[in-house]
Amino acid sequence: PLAGLALHFFLFLSLSPVHTLSLTSSLYPCHASCVGQYYIGMIYIYTLLANDLHLLLSYSDNLCVLIFPFLHHSLIVQPQSYEAVEPLDLEEFLISQLRSGDSVLMQELGDFPDDDLKVEQVEKECRTVRHSVPEDGWVKSPTLAVLSDDSGRTLTSSDFNLRCLTPDKRVEGLLAFSSPEELDRFNQEARQGHRHPELFALYPPADEEDAVEIRPIPDCPKEHTGDRILIRCQSIKFEIDIEPIFATMALYDLKEKKKISENFYCDLNSEQFKNFLKPHTPHVDPSTQARSAIFSITYPSPDIYLVIKIEKVLQQGEISDCADPYMTLRECDHAKNKDKLEKLRGQAETFCHRLGRYRMPFAWATVNIMEVISTAMIDRDVTDSDSLKGGVRKSSSIDRRAQLPRRNSERYNTIDDQFCSISAFKPATITVNTIFKQEGERLSDEDLLKFLADIKKSSNPQRRIKTISGSIKLDMCPVHDTPLGCLSTELIPLIPMAEKNTRHLIKEVLEFPSSEVYVPHNIYRNLLYVYPQRLNFVNRLTSARNITIKIQFMSGEDPACSLPVSAICQRISTVFAHRKVKLALPAHLTERHHLLFTFYHISCQQKQNQSGSCETLIGYSWLPILNNDRLQTGQFCLPIALERLPVNYSLHTPEAPPVKWMDSHKGLFNLEVQAVSSVHTQDNHLERFFTLCHALEGGATFPLRVREEKIPENKLEHELKLSIISLPSSSLEPLVLFLHLVLDKLFTLIMQPMVIAGQTANLAQIAFESVVSIVNSLHNSQELIRDQQGRNSLLATYLYWVFRLPDPPQDMQNSRYSTMGRATAATVGSMLLQSRIRSSSNPDIPGPHNSAEDIEVKNILSAKVQRVTPNQICPGLYSHSTQTLNILMFILISRTCSHQFLLVTTGWEYDTEDTVCVFSLLQQFHEELALQMVVSTGVCRENAYKYAWFFFELLVKSMAQHVSHLDKHNVPRRSRFSDRFKDDITTIVSVVTAEIGTILVKQHKQAEKVNISLAFFLYDLLSLMDRGFVFQLVKNYCNQMSAKSVSMPTLISMRLEFLRILCSHEHYLNLSLFFSSPASAPASPCPSISSQSSSSCSFQEQQRILGLFELSQDFKQQHYLAGLLLTELSAALDMESEGYGNIDTFKKAINAIYSLLCSHDLDHRCIKPEVRAKVAALYLPLVGIIIDSTNYLDFTGMDTHKHTGGPEDDLENASLINQSVAMAIAGNPFNTLGRNVLVSMQGKSVATLAADTSRHLLVCFLWVMKNADRSLIQRWTIDMPPSQLNKLLELLTICVSCFEYRVMSTQALQKSHQAKMQLEEALLRGMGARGEMMKRVGGSVCLGIACLEHLRWRKDLTQWRQTNDRQDKTKAELDQEALISGNLATEGNLIVLDLLETIVQAVPLSECKDSVVGGVLKVLLHALTCNQSSTFLSHTFSTLRALVVKFGDLLFEEEAEQCADLCQKVLQYCSSPVDENRSQACATLYLIMRYSYSNNFSRVKMQVTMSLASLVGKSSDFQEEYLRRSLRTILAYAEEDTEMQNTQLPSQVEELLRNLNSILSDTVKMREFQEDPEMLMDLMYRIAKGYQTSPDLRLTWLQNMAEKHNNRKCYTESAMCLVHAAALVAEYLSMLEDHKYLPVGSVTFQNISPNVLEESAVSDDILSPDEDGVCSGRYFTESGLVGLLEQAAELFSNGGLYEAVNEVYKIIIPILEAHRDFRKLASTHDKLQRAFDNILQKGHKRMFGTYFRVGFYGAKFGDLDEWEFIYKEPGITHLPEISHRLENFYSQCFGDETLVMIKDSTPVNRKQLDPNKAYIQITYVEPFFDDYEMKDRLTNFEKNFNLRRFMYTTPFTKSGRPRGELNEQYKRKTILTTMHAFPYIKTRINVIQKEEFDLTPIEVAIEDMQKKTRELAVATHREQPDAKMLQMLLQGSVGATVNQGPLEVAQVFLNEIPADPKLFRHHNKLRLCFKEFIMRCGEAVEKNKHLITLDQKEYQQELKKNYNRLRESLRPMLERKIPELYKPIIRPRESFKRLSFRRAPEENS
Repeated sequence: PLAGLALHFFLFLSLSPVHTLSLTSSLYPCHASCVGQYYIGMIYIYTLLANDLHLLLSYSDNLCVLIFPFLHHSLIVQPQSYEAVEPLDLEEFLISQLRSGDSVLMQELGDFPDDDLKVEQVEKECRTVRHSVPEDGWVKSPTLAVLSDDSGRTLTSSDFNLRCLTPDKRVEGLLAFSSPEELDRFNQEARQGHRHPELFALYPPADEEDAVEIRPIPDCPKEHTGDRILIRCQSIKFEIDIEPIFATMALYDLKEKKKISENFYCDLNSEQFKNFLKPHTPHVDPSTQARSAIFSITYPSPDIYLVIKIEKVLQQGEISDCADPYMTLRECDHAKNKDKLEKLRGQAETFCHRLGRYRMPFAWATVNIMEVISTAMIDRDVTDSDSLKGGVRKSSSIDRRAQLPRRNSERYNTIDDQFCSISAFKPATITVNTIFKQEGERLSDEDLLKFLADIKKSSNPQRRIKTISGSIKLDMCPVHDTPLGCLSTELIPLIPMAEKNTRHLIKEVLEFPSSEVYVPHNIYRNLLYVYPQRLNFVNRLTSARNITIKIQFMSGEDPACSLPVSAICQRISTVFAHRKVKLALPAHLTERHHLLFTFYHISCQQKQNQSGSCETLIGYSWLPILNNDRLQTGQFCLPIALERLPVNYSLHTPEAPPVKWMDSHKGLFNLEVQAVSSVHTQDNHLERFFTLCHALEGGATFPLRVREEKIPENKLEHELKLSIISLPSSSLEPLVLFLHLVLDKLFTLIMQPMVIAGQTANLAQIAFESVVSIVNSLHNSQELIRDQQGRNSLLATYLYWVFRLPDPPQDMQNSRYSTMGRATAATVGSMLLQSRIRSSSNPDIPGPHNSAEDIEVKNILSAKVQRVTPNQICPGLYSHSTQTLNILMFILISRTCSHQFLLVTTGWEYDTEDTVCVFSLLQQFHEELALQMVVSTGVCRENAYKYAWFFFELLVKSMAQHVSHLDKHNVPRRSRFSDRFKDDITTIVSVVTAEIGTILVKQHKQAEKVNISLAFFLYDLLSLMDRGFVFQLVKNYCNQMSAKSVSMPTLISMRLEFLRILCSHEHYLNLSLFFSSPASAPASPCPSISSQSSSSCSFQEQQRILGLFELSQDFKQQHYLAGLLLTELSAALDMESEGYGNIDTFKKAINAIYSLLCSHDLDHRCIKPEVRAKVAALYLPLVGIIIDSTNYLDFTGMDTHKHTGGPEDDLENASLINQSVAMAIAGNPFNTLGRNVLVSMQGKSVATLAADTSRHLLVCFLWVMKNADRSLIQRWTIDMPPSQLNKLLELLTICVSCFEYRVMSTQALQKSHQAKMQLEEALLRGMGARGEMMKRVGGSVCLGIACLEHLRWRKDLTQWRQTNDRQDKTKAELDQEALISGNLATEGNLIVLDLLETIVQAVPLSECKDSVVGGVLKVLLHALTCNQSSTFLSHTFSTLRALVVKFGDLLFEEEAEQCADLCQKVLQYCSSPVDENRSQACATLYLIMRYSYSNNFSRVKMQVTMSLASLVGKSSDFQEEYLRRSLRTILAYAEEDTEMQNTQLPSQVEELLRNLNSILSDTVKMREFQEDPEMLMDLMYRIAKGYQTSPDLRLTWLQNMAEKHNNRKCYTESAMCLVHAAALVAEYLSMLEDHKYLPVGSVTFQNISPNVLEESAVSDDILSPDEDGVCSGRYFTESGLVGLLEQAAELFSNGGLYEAVNEVYKIIIPILEAHRDFRKLASTHDKLQRAFDNILQKGHKRMFGTYFRVGFYGAKFGDLDEWEFIYKEPGITHLPEISHRLENFYSQCFGDETLVMIKDSTPVNRKQLDPNKAYIQITYVEPFFDDYEMKDRLTNFEKNFNLRRFMYTTPFTKSGRPRGELNEQYKRKTILTTMHAFPYIKTRINVIQKEEFDLTPIEVAIEDMQKKTRELAVATHREQPDAKMLQMLLQGSVGATVNQGPLEVAQVFLNEIPADPKLFRHHNKLRLCFKEFIMRCGEAVEKNKHLITLDQKEYQQELKKNYNRLRESLRPMLERKIPELYKPIIRPRESFKRLSFRRAPEENS
């Protein structure tokens, strides 16, 4: 077996995967069931042992040791998984479909695309009018209508006569139908009208983070620009205007100490002054007349300054002499200084004529750019005036930044908003009034930066720097779009061009960024900047003070060789030069190119013997441009030659020629040379690599010179390899700048072997390793940004826009490209084996003879020739320089109209006559790349698979270009690529999958990224390769991942992301063969042959129909991708059910399905209903999965929105949803508690899915149900088992809750909108099928990014319109979004209604008719409970009426509980303010009465009466006017019903309506007290009391009260209402049933509250249960009783009364035990445990109610006059709070002047009150207990529960004052007794008894001392003492300065023995109190000693000292005893008489 296993492994290497699988089964039949795991194990070993395959021959025995543990591990440790089924051979299936005659069907349902590729070249975006090249030959929104608010008069209780009202419009044809079938048909036609075809167009986009199928499209390569600012120089004015002046502007970054822009020269002179210079400038270029410049700032900083330097024509004298007139003369003194000014103008004109070519520095000014920008945010105009800083004040938010991040870096994206606002400030005008005089010796940039630093630091720099009076006016504004008439920095006009008007020209100023910018070169730019810096003539020519330098760019030594782009720079200085020169370098430089500098002395004053020239030659210097063929840049110090330069001087450096030198050949001339070039790399590694590549391409002669060394031809290969290896060592910035070219060259080396010295050199491996290294370094750089999928943006841009197949050799004979094809390998195994055993120094792979497959492919391709036009842009330029001009764009788009793929590559095309023929065999770049990925090793292999996305996209793009060259009509998909390439792809996918599994645990994020890149790779292969082959790869991936030993949720999550990407393919539907799915059910089950065979066939058909909704093997095989995705969803659900699932995994699975269906719904290819039915049939198994997952759905979150009114207005009529309508949209304004009961009765398990995820899953279910074939769904519901049908109905109930209309807040709308915008932006930027589809809406292909609109799939069908992301949305925008939300609610619920109708129409065929009808009715009633639109309500009422017509007998006989619900819901809508809703409800209610007349009309009457009581009791904004109108309409129906006129129905209906009207009138009074909750509850209590003989109605009113209390958060009172209701139910249950486990009436409940006894039933002769509908509601059952008590327990828990929870469950538990409901018992005991835990944890921290006595006095109060109540308020309610509340309310009732609040608690004397005023007295009271009660009330709860007696105290003195001295202070205690015990079903209870008694001063003292003693004892003996509390009590007890403290009390009452014997006992009691008190003080002081910290020792000593002092002071008084009390007393017992000072009558004592 071991040898066979080893042999099997090697066979595996050479066989296809399918063969391997079959071989496995044949070799080991015993393990056939495990073949999937074994196969994966083989792949795993195959990848793990790749480095040591050659050892397998000698160590084959060890192989099994490795394999079998793997098998064992995978079979035992791995959690439950699944094995992917074998996919269909897609290509063969399609061919067979075409042969079978189904081609018409395929054509109709979407012909499978041919995936043709078309190669186009699209013009690159260019900003300029011509390219920069070398000059030497280079829903409609619904209309919103205004809703009129017509609120008529309010009817009062006096309007008893219904006939005086006008009835509403009746529903037409209410009874005009001949049969139920006709009624169904009519309802269905009505429902299908005006429906939205696309459900997802109404559904807000999901805010999901796992939209992995969105592949971001990188930005198109473009020229880098920072934030751009336009600065226009309007004027420069001085006090005198006498001569021309010239301005130069540039930007400086003080922080970086660097100049960050080139100079902009501005000429503002008048025509008069320009004429002065005419002799020197006969021709003026228009570009020099520009006054505006665009500056670019990449890295904003608070220290960026604009510096304006001002120059004038050279004059005689120093700068200070020339500036004196400007500082002393004024133009305003023109008359005074006229002669001086004229003289100065004359002198200036003279100098201009003679020296107009020369300039001298004059002055300068500066402006802080950032301060101007920040100020321009507020003010439009900024005047700098006297502030020399130009706004240098720092902003703290700006100054925090120590170092700005690099542009294109990750950190740059987090830059402050303040910097980002550079492009958003308002245009500003700046006036600079401070101009500094230029100092002659400080002209350099270093000096300027020092000046700027001084200006920034100093507030008044004028003291040190002299200023010139004048002003400079500048305009500044941000630049967003290129303005008209703009020139680039190369002076090329930009688009858009302006008319020929030079006055308004604008120049772009080139930026020199302060830090690196990582943006590859995109345009041709070859500029050289020369900066003369210092000229040291001090020791040589003292007379030569005015020096000018003539700078020439020479191509030779002849003066005629001076190139046209030369420049002359004149400069005056004795020491420094001051200007820069900008040169445009030619594309091709030679060793003769150099810079020639000629130095002259300028004579300012013409001497008599001097000729006309003012120049005197001093000397020469030069600088060669190239040094060893490399551009020279940097700092130089050159000597100056005094003689004429010798011949061939340009070939040498200035040090070499033998000429006469100035100052002994010393360096005298300092200059700096900088280059901004896309031609010269200025990096050693790059320069060397490009030079060697150039030589390799035949562009050089040997020996080749590279810098200092010469390379012969035989060493070229070695040097080239070294240069390739060193490429990643290049500096990051130059590598990025030339990235595109570097990669192009490397890919050329990978594809084509080279001939070097007659030998073929294969550089593919080393070039590939270099590519991998570059990719790795770019990803690892912190300076470069990555997208959300971890892709480096630069590389992504290169792949998407730039890469194309490497150019073939232009000249086959002269080039060094080898003409041999790629080395091939027979199989993957042999290829790997050879790659391992070959020498690393000789990577050439031997090429065996072509196999038969190769010959066949060669025959196919041999005739295919491609004509290629080479890019011969500049013959003289290095070829690598020309490549920078090529920008290629690649977009892989499938054109849906013709089902072809479009491959677009764009670039610049230059026509040339030369064409070359290239055989396709030479262009197999993808094969070479795949081979290199397979054979790579070590770190290279690791990084290649780590960043596999790059190589995958590279493969795909090269494959696509290869396919585009083929004749695809003659070359089928299977023949497009060779078998060896497919083997390579299989290996790569397998290795990457194994890599994912390996790093999944430790590097989860990295594994996710690799997983996503692999998915996109296979996604792209589906468009290019044999799709059956790709499906095999998918299968291998799934099985290989299943074998990984990681957690199941992680595996499912990875596979889900993988499949989600594959399923986002635009032709996913065709790939899933959706057209082969059954769209409808057969017309009949089976042809009838015989009864037996027909029955058998019918059973088979039934199973087939049910099987369509299950995830079968056949389904998964035929619909492969859909099957895999649904399998993952099912697996996630199985994990949930088994208890080890991950909710995020389930969410991810649901979001994948949701996203997929969303794309189908909005796909214009799926518009036809028959196509939609086919697509929906593809997802029928999803329905079964959703039904099974019902228990995990969460719809509770959907009900949290506040319901605020009646039903919604008709959304279909597009009415404006204003606030009043939004308030009216609530379908159920009050029955929240009832809904909770309904939910709790369903017995749902705890939800595990988030609400939004549940909503996604449910909308998928609704979409399938909406589009699936109706007959198929009906057959399914007929054949469905009853349990499954119940689950379906429960699911529909959840759907209704989930999709009810909710009034969204502004914040919620904003969040939803932002999420939607983010998703849309991602889709637009994405490369997925949705992004492609969005770009082709309407059938046209948009190639430009600018053409993309903000669309969401088919936005023309999407109702979610775009508004901008702002918080202040307009009312119209909010109303529109509310309208769309309403439309979604309508459509979603109509789909549910359609399905319910389908189920109902199948009822006659169902066996369990009653349960089906009951279930459907339950869903419909739940729908009426939710917020719904009028459109939906209209159709719902129609369905309800059809139910009543068809199944009235079932409804009124069996479904008593649902009959009650039905009456309540319908009556509720009878009170709707919306006419349409009210009309439909009236028709439905009358039909209920009509069809129940012969069945159980008495029950209906009872239910309607109870419903009315419930309605008016619970609805806070109920308007009885509408209900009265509805009652009148129902009466009209009864009067107009001709068929029933001969019966008693009309009279009985009228009697019922009269009773309802009477009840309505009784409750009108409640409307007046809506704002007074206590009075309102009293009224409701009174009404409920009146229904004492009607248990159903009393129960209803008790529930109403519970709801009101619950809304006010009075949970305890709400619970008490439900306890009373439960006691009422128990009373009547005890009459009906005699079960021991049931409570014995209300007596059982008295442990909860003694108040419950009032629910005792009246005698049986008055009322009999279950007679005539009495006590027939759902609550008068055991389950109803349990439901009420469970709610009460929950409310008690919410109110903090956990002890009461225990008492409630004592009643529930016996019932549950009797029913053996162990699930609920477990839940009950869990709740009890939580209650007891809360008691233990919260202990004394619980806050119970606070109580107040409130007395009402005055006739204004009516019935309340002289009534006193105890009010129960929430814990910690202060007296001012309740006082303020009552005062506010009654002030509104009576007026501020009428109401008087009595401030004290003294008894009120009615005689002293004003009869015209209302008085309220409020007093704080405390619960009062006698001593015997205190024995039983031990806990804090017991002291706050079942309270009836309360006490308050009133201090007084005999003199009448409330307060006095200790010996005269009396206290009166008042005890009040209430009618019921608190807590009760009301929050106020009236006082029925009052008693008072007075305390003498000594008794008051005794009480006070006892209280102090108790407080000290409690504080001392607490388990966790509170030091602060203890010290506070001690301070009040033993403190030295306590007024009326214990010592004073003792001195007043204990100092002397009282004379009155009656006081002896009080005296003695007080003495004993003090003894205990002083003992407690001692304990407290000792306790404090152990609690204090070190810093409180002195405080403790002081306390101890005070305690001792107090004890000593009290000692004599405490030791003095009254002798009389200790004498033996011998008296008869009856003579004892208790002394009492109570004033109350004795009976009250």
